[in-house]
Amino acid sequence: MSTDSPVGSHRVVSPTGVLPQAADKLDTNPQIADSEARVSVERLNLDAASYRQLHAAHGGDGAAIRAEVLGIIERRGKMHNPATGSGGMLIGTVDEVGPRSPLGLKPGQKIATLVSLTLTPLAITDGLARWNGLGEQVPASGHAILFARSIAAVLPEHLPEALALAVFDVCGAPALVRRVVARRAPSQTTVAVLGAAGKSGSLSLAAARDARAATTLGIVRDEAEAARLEQTGLAARIAVADATDPIALSGAVTDALGGRGADVTVVCVDVPGCEHGAILSTTTGGTVVFFSMATSFPSAALGAEGLAADVEMLIGNGYVPGHADYALQLVAAHPELENLFAERTEARA
Repeated sequence: MSTDSPVGSHRVVSPTGVLPQAADKLDTNPQIADSEARVSVERLNLDAASYRQLHAAHGGDGAAIRAEVLGIIERRGKMHNPATGSGGMLIGTVDEVGPRSPLGLKPGQKIATLVSLTLTPLAITDGLARWNGLGEQVPASGHAILFARSIAAVLPEHLPEALALAVFDVCGAPALVRRVVARRAPSQTTVAVLGAAGKSGSLSLAAARDARAATTLGIVRDEAEAARLEQTGLAARIAVADATDPIALSGAVTDALGGRGADVTVVCVDVPGCEHGAILSTTTGGTVVFFSMATSFPSAALGAEGLAADVEMLIGNGYVPGHADYALQLVAAHPELENLFAERTEARA
């Protein structure tokens, strides 16, 4: 491949003038440019919002879900769900590395990509035949291309691959939560996590504790989730509420926190409609971190304006320097996290 761009613009087929994430279609030619690397794909991990949408759209029909995912990849040269705008990530083995690639990868290394499938050139060769369509993790054969500005991590030897992939998929959340809490006065900071018994939610709670937040509050959807979260010991307080019901959610948060909103509210719920409840649940001058691809940012911005809510709102972009290592450190420090992740992974396999 003669042309080469560190951000992958040379792989954009259409429309011209955009970066790979915004492209309708990418070039999946396996021949790499000097700054690229090619990975032999072994497993995809669809993001939670995307898989939930696919599952709902097809009524849980695994064959139909598989066909749609395969069709998206074949049409677009990447896994980019047009309904949610999200994709996921993958694991595989490094095949070839260009002489100018700055990623530090070597052929034969087993890696996880830490960039979205929405911008990763991807070709599938097995028709996803080993996947029943009934879980987020997708056994697959094919190849993917990494650019000079891509991010990847070598898989740790001490964790099962499926578990490591699940951790890496959400590793941006805890790193950002730690940063947000640390820049405040942690000993006076209350942190509420919506979707606290999930993967990104549980890691976010662990990060808030690690940053020495004064109080951690886990919000879950039902009593079963509350019991599961209580077993981990990650949340100082737990409340059950529907994150899509603004009044009920804000009431549950303020009741649990002694009549005031949270200083930091972290949204880790993979369904639409949580924006207004998160804003109402946050105290004046507080911060809302949206870590869900189901978030409507116009709804968040206009909702905050309409509520006269003086809150800072952050988009969790999935990347903070050192995020992968930090997530692994949290899992190592909290065995209960590994158990929760294993349970979640098995349930959706």
